[in-house]
Amino acid sequence: MTTKTTNTIYWISTILFALLMIFSAVGGLQPSQQAIDLLHTNMGYPIYFIQFISIAKLLGSIAILIPGLNSIKEWAYAGLFFDLAGALYSGVASAGKFDPMMLTMLIWVIPGIVSYYFWHKKMKGTILS
Repeated sequence: MTTKTTNTIYWISTILFALLMIFSAVGGLQPSQQAIDLLHTNMGYPIYFIQFISIAKLLGSIAILIPGLNSIKEWAYAGLFFDLAGALYSGVASAGKFDPMMLTMLIWVIPGIVSYYFWHKKMKGTILS
């Protein structure tokens, strides 16, 4: 695979992943009623946690979009994946069973995995050059 192809796949998946995470954060920056209903009423999270996790997702999304910042980017990817894993776990725990609709989380997870994989592939190519 060429460096150009690696960079293209990396940037497309990274922008898509960041946009999805930003989209999921927007409703919680000033918690909307929908966010409160989902996270507080249905899952039992305190309302202040909604804003905290939304700001963290926003900062993590920005960090993965900025070239360089390799150590911070590694932490940002970890945080974003912890958020997604926590969302999936919270959904199962609060429902008491696995709902097949939770598979829609793959819409968020797959671009993140592709972005992370190609970021490392890109970094390896940069080090070897």
